[in-house]
Amino acid sequence: MQLCLKVGRKARRGNALLMSLISIVALTGIAGAILGASMASKKEVGSAVDRTEALYAAESGVSAVLAQLTASRTPSLGTEASPTTFGGGAYWGTAVNNSGTWTITSVGRKGNVTRAVQAVIAAPSGGVYDNAIFAGNSSNNPAYTMNFGGTGSQADRVVGDMYSGNSITFTGTATVDGIPRAFRSFTGPSGAILPDASGRARSAILGGTQPIPDLASMNYPSTAHVNVNTAFASATYASSAQGGSAYQLPKTNRAHIFRKNPSDRRSNTSTTVKDDFFLEDPYQPLRTDAASNGADCNLIQLNNPSLSGYGTQSGNKIVYYIDGNLWIHNNSTMSFKIKHGETSGVQVTFVVKGNLYISDNIFYDNTTKDGIAFITLKDPAVTDSGNIYFGDPSFGTLNRMDSFMYAENNFIDNNLDASGSLQITVNGNMTAGNQVAINRDSGGRHTKMTVNQDRRIAAGTLAMPGLPRQSGAVRRRSRSR
Repeated sequence: MQLCLKVGRKARRGNALLMSLISIVALTGIAGAILGASMASKKEVGSAVDRTEALYAAESGVSAVLAQLTASRTPSLGTEASPTTFGGGAYWGTAVNNSGTWTITSVGRKGNVTRAVQAVIAAPSGGVYDNAIFAGNSSNNPAYTMNFGGTGSQADRVVGDMYSGNSITFTGTATVDGIPRAFRSFTGPSGAILPDASGRARSAILGGTQPIPDLASMNYPSTAHVNVNTAFASATYASSAQGGSAYQLPKTNRAHIFRKNPSDRRSNTSTTVKDDFFLEDPYQPLRTDAASNGADCNLIQLNNPSLSGYGTQSGNKIVYYIDGNLWIHNNSTMSFKIKHGETSGVQVTFVVKGNLYISDNIFYDNTTKDGIAFITLKDPAVTDSGNIYFGDPSFGTLNRMDSFMYAENNFIDNNLDASGSLQITVNGNMTAGNQVAINRDSGGRHTKMTVNQDRRIAAGTLAMPGLPRQSGAVRRRSRSR
């Protein structure tokens, strides 16, 4: 009995060992399967991450080209041998100019994975304030041409992008350091390629349109901070050192920087239809700036509560609206400068429902912080309205304008060709909804025009009150693996 009992116990122990071995083998198999599945999943996840990051890298190449075009730079993405790094990956590719659009092929790489993106983008316009010179050709005149010329020291120079709603023609040795865009045609010394001032090639872009601002939606008569006509309802007629007698306001009024219908300039205003307002300060002594270099400008003092006698409301960082004509013209001075006193500089916008006549210089007091904008609107009741007349009809003293200028109708020269100034420099822009029509040639004489685009508005570093919105670029894209 005892012997049989011992044998039974040994058998049971053998069975238990066998079952344990079987369980271990089974668990090992399951663990291996789980580990294999886990490694496969990890590899799959890693591959998916690489594919996503490679696509992001490729798309960043397209964005880089768009940024380069916006900054008027020749687009470059790098090459496969020398790609542009992006995060943990890189991209390279090509940008092809289609005369109006660009085809961008960008390849992104992350690890061993590559993805490609192809996009067709319209060269960014950014609105009129993204151009040194802009002419929308709203009249759709097929004969309109924006002309630039001159040779040697009298050759025109444009620093910044430009747009014509019809055609652009460069002759002589005139240069543009930016991208010229024209709806219909471009003519330059080298066909479709124009050198900039450094001799680099700039590609002209043909075709496509750029929108003009929707000025009606701005509703300036209601939204402007100062309605000058309303303010002048209480004006008195008085003489001033600025010349003659005119309707003017006390210096506590923010509109005191205007004088209406001065008696000593009737020869200039006798043919205009509406009231004529002159941008000048009757409470400042007359300064002539005889050298016309800004060293002794005739000052226009905006209202500043910190100054004695200048009211409680600031005249800075606001919009002034005039239903009439505005003149920057004085018989005894060459130049004007607007001052306020704030450390942030002067930023004012003048909106004119009529014409703007510019025959004297305007200098910024602070070229880094100041900004002055002029906008002219068409008056449906007046054929000759919405224009900017540029030049001194009598003495040819206009040499420099520091400002942003937009005419809903036309930008027109006023005696720039015969006895006018030999050289004119604009630091800002010259823009029009219809045409920039500046005639600067008479016989063998050419008035040199230099336009230096002020990019502070486009770059967002200068906030100007009451400007119409700008428009961005149009992008169309297709993707491929």
